[in-house]
Amino acid sequence: MTDGSRLHVAIADVVRGSWAVNIRKFLPKYRTLEALSAQGALPAGLARALRDAMREGRSVIVSGATHAGKTTLLGALLASCAESQRIITVEETFELAVDGPDVVALQGRQASLEGTGEITLRRLVKEALRMRPDRLVVGEVRDAEALDLVLALNTGVPGAGTVHANSAAEALEKLTMLPLLAGRNIDRSFIAPALATSIDLVVHCVRDDSGMRRVREVIAPTGEVVDGRIVATRIYSPASRMRGAAGRERAGLPGFGGGS
Repeated sequence: MTDGSRLHVAIADVVRGSWAVNIRKFLPKYRTLEALSAQGALPAGLARALRDAMREGRSVIVSGATHAGKTTLLGALLASCAESQRIITVEETFELAVDGPDVVALQGRQASLEGTGEITLRRLVKEALRMRPDRLVVGEVRDAEALDLVLALNTGVPGAGTVHANSAAEALEKLTMLPLLAGRNIDRSFIAPALATSIDLVVHCVRDDSGMRRVREVIAPTGEVVDGRIVATRIYSPASRMRGAAGRERAGLPGFGGGS
């Protein structure tokens, strides 16, 4: 839709009875980390640290379940990037609203009824790398395009994106598995170390019982892989606030408290 909202309509014979219409709206007032902090989604100290991480070119993944606020949080993170950063976004359908002097938004395309004209996210990621990005963003990583994102991050291009997961650790695990969908010649023993050294932070958000979206935890990969799993330090949770000097150093985060 013209305001960035997403419209989904199911009609007969797919749905029984009346049409089913869903509109997913993204509220402009929550497009910055400061606004999300004021709303209670995350502490002010964490908002400042994430802002600094984005401006310094750190690679950040946002994880969470459906309707946890992943896209909104990712948009707020991107709004924190330095204006000098050239941001290329890749999405299945346009959802991110990123304001900036040098932002290029790319959208995939389904094949026609004749089976032609498809533009996949994998192709868009490859094309984005030819556009001199200072930051490559994949709106939602859920298929074989994860491999191309991993390869891009390993060239030194800072990245960002979202992934469906029930915890930050599960998000890392999922990101090591999705690239295997790209083909039999892809091995987890390559993917896990590549991710461990290229992702700086995983920010996990949830929708609590009251309907509020909040940041539940932040972890920082240490760069190590043990028994095929990426080792990460939890550097934020509501109970513990910020902790883990090794994780903060790896992610480029200073020591700070979780309050305002």
